[in-house]
Amino acid sequence: MATIDLKRELRDQYSAGTTPSLVTVPARPFLMVDGEGDPNTAPAYREAVATLYPLAYALRAAVKTATGDAYTVMPLEGLWWADDMSRFSVDAKDRWRWTLMISLPDAVDQVDAPAVVASTAQEKSLPARDGVRVERYEEGRAGQVLHRGPFATEPETIERLHAFIEAEGLSLAGLHHEIYLSDLRRTAPEKLRTLIRQPVSVSAR
Repeated sequence: MATIDLKRELRDQYSAGTTPSLVTVPARPFLMVDGEGDPNTAPAYREAVATLYPLAYALRAAVKTATGDAYTVMPLEGLWWADDMSRFSVDAKDRWRWTLMISLPDAVDQVDAPAVVASTAQEKSLPARDGVRVERYEEGRAGQVLHRGPFATEPETIERLHAFIEAEGLSLAGLHHEIYLSDLRRTAPEKLRTLIRQPVSVSAR
């Protein structure tokens, strides 16, 4: 039996320093579910998290059965945006739209992932089962940086990342992406580690 260590295989995509840097992120399979509203208060957010993890473990079991390979379930990730990005604000969380997701190994292609997701969601009566899916997602070139501390202080880190991107002669493109490297249920806010990523494109001159 082989163990797939995605964090090690994808080290450049799942680790970063507090100094912004550039990375290229190819297409990968993800377990995903969409929603909207304030993550602190919206029932849809709690339901999405409660749905993703049981499905991620079910897919891991299916892959192990099919291939003999085991892997560690990856951390929760989130894509964040608003219908009108010009009005996107940390003070208007109730208008946020989001996709929560968990990265999967390429070996998930060796199983009938939609069937595993559907049967597990039905068996466990998972609350967000109607919207969950397995899909490949690609960001391409992106800037990223590690944020240490509570989410309330993220804007300062995001500003540094955006300034770095501009200094590199690049423009923001795609969706704001966060990877929650800490267990949000067991980690004090001041000790949280969040990888913040922003896809980029070449600026028009």
